[in-house]
Amino acid sequence: MARSLDGLVLSPVADQAPGQVGTRTRFTYHERGGRIWAEYEGGDIVHGRLVGTRAGDRLDFRYVQLKQDGRTSSGHCASAVVELPDGRIRLEETWEWESQEGSGTSVVEQSLS
Repeated sequence: MARSLDGLVLSPVADQAPGQVGTRTRFTYHERGGRIWAEYEGGDIVHGRLVGTRAGDRLDFRYVQLKQDGRTSSGHCASAVVELPDGRIRLEETWEWESQEGSGTSVVEQSLS
């Protein structure tokens, strides 16, 4: 199992569609006893939260966010935790909106600093 996500800052490696998370979005993760949560903001996202669970190297969580245009949206995500050769953490994500149409995949990685 990869190391704890607690205190890690991750960001997307590519921009998604407008109004969604992008390379300027920063996620600050927390982890305790199989529970995970994070706050995120940046780019088109004013404020976002996610909450869920971790079992081994798999995350399962729900997210909700407030966008710059004042709209809110929510969805579900399942992620694989991968430790990169340089020791950083990557999350390979499969997500689906619950408040609107759409689904996809994305990758977020720990910052280089």
